Amino acid sequence: MSQTNVWDKVDQYITERLIQNDAILEKVLSTNQKAGLPAYDVSPTQGKFLNLLIQMQRSSRILEIGTLGGYSTIWMARALPTEGKIVTLELDSHHAQVAAGNLCLAEVQDKVELRVGDALEQLAQMSNEGVEPFDFIFIDADKPNNPYYLKWALHFSRPGTVIIGDNVIREGEVINENSQDPRVQGVRAFYDLLADENRIEATAIQTVGSKGYDGFVFGFVTC
Repeated sequence: MSQTNVWDKVDQYITERLIQNDAILEKVLSTNQKAGLPAYDVSPTQGKFLNLLIQMQRSSRILEIGTLGGYSTIWMARALPTEGKIVTLELDSHHAQVAAGNLCLAEVQDKVELRVGDALEQLAQMSNEGVEPFDFIFIDADKPNNPYYLKWALHFSRPGTVIIGDNVIREGEVINENSQDPRVQGVRAFYDLLADENRIEATAIQTVGSKGYDGFVFGFVTC
């Protein structure tokens, strides 16, 4: 059995034992696939991990950069208290349309503000609107812009805000300083900014599973 098959089977085992079967989330993934969205969604284990982090932190305001079909959005929205809110940003209007339908299916649409358009432009607009800081920020969009997303995440943070960045290992390519892949270089610049930024304490965790070999950055805003 290949290593990748082992990862898949372990993920399946964990999902079967610890994550309740959810017909709505399964329908969301099916809808995304039928709509031609790329299979970039977090895995069920990762979705529940985000959900648990939000519950542990008792977050009531979440910013998500990169909606895709809303699968991770639903996992996070379900962790919010009744008065909680998640603002999620999506560039692609087709993806956003699919996500809007999925959010309604999951009955979390009242907790979600879905903003469509270039994320950097949306973030600047939010700043102009005087949007208040968030408790939890999930960055999962185009990797070349990760450093800029982090700067905006810090702008919309307060002491105690948690910032999570997805896909930060790139199957180990993150250590290749000569990579010609702009996604790898974007992630490397993301790390550089984290290393130099004194407002945030951060680490990264490598992950394996149904999504392959990758990882998360975990940041805690201190000031």
